[in-house]
Amino acid sequence: MHILVTGCGGFLGSHIVRQLLRRGDTVRGLGRSDYPSLTDAGMQPVRGDVRDADCVQAACRGVDAVIHTAAKAGVWGDWKSYYEINTVGTENVIRGCQTEQVGTLVYTSSPSVTFDGSDQTNIDESASYPTRWLCHYPHTKALGEQAVLAAHAPGKLQTVSLRPHLIWGEQDPHLFPRLIARARSGRLRIVGDGQNRIDTVHVENAAAAHLNALDRLSATDDSAAGGRAYFITQDEPVNCWQWIRDVLEVAGVEPPRKRISFKAAWRLGAMLETVYRLTGRANEPPMTRFVAAQLAKDHFFDITAARELLGYQPTVSNQQGLERLRDSWGEG
Repeated sequence: MHILVTGCGGFLGSHIVRQLLRRGDTVRGLGRSDYPSLTDAGMQPVRGDVRDADCVQAACRGVDAVIHTAAKAGVWGDWKSYYEINTVGTENVIRGCQTEQVGTLVYTSSPSVTFDGSDQTNIDESASYPTRWLCHYPHTKALGEQAVLAAHAPGKLQTVSLRPHLIWGEQDPHLFPRLIARARSGRLRIVGDGQNRIDTVHVENAAAAHLNALDRLSATDDSAAGGRAYFITQDEPVNCWQWIRDVLEVAGVEPPRKRISFKAAWRLGAMLETVYRLTGRANEPPMTRFVAAQLAKDHFFDITAARELLGYQPTVSNQQGLERLRDSWGEG
């Protein structure tokens, strides 16, 4: 197959590119920078931005399928940048697929599109979108997801939306560096009672899920699998703060001992959001309501649909992932 991967240079996108290349697919990568290691591995690079509709359409020309991972992540920032990249950028990808008669579109969403700040305890995809949003990222990703699923048209363009949760692994440039930096500076606090359970997903499993979805939809006009969203996890829920302790132990960093109640963290986050917004500060506040809820509440998911309809099966366990981290960081 000839496949376009948007956001090819990102943590997830680069793993998807490499998995596709390893199995012999032809891969075109759309990104805003140059990625020599991916080009050397065989990827056809296209430099551009998903906000540029003409560029996106040209990148879609001649491919069989698109895996759309490009996004603006984070918990703070202006609405315009999140909306233009996560929503308008996704609409550009949909139109590019439709115009260039691409058969399959796999969209990378997030479980946070269903998160309203309350516990999510083993929920499945029947969970609705919230009526309030705690930050722009999940809101704009939800709008993108809805557009992707609405575009599903068997026989023309088949679509799915995948929701990988807390992607991690070796060379993670986002989650672990932030976590370790906060712990080292003494700014990390246990929020809530420390008993909340969460799901995560190793980056290799998350990437493989995208290939599972691509293959299932490309093989046939599978109306049962297409036009749906899927949670993607390790299928090994863990205690949030024990998992953080395990990661910090591997990194050789003292885990947090100080605590703050969820209510206090929520109030602090609300206050800081207001102050930062009124003063026009662009940097992220040290606490927000979204972060407080994510650190204190359950968020783990039923992945039965991904197993049964996409054939997804995690192959890297939590323990194996931690051992790989230890080997990787030990070498560093």
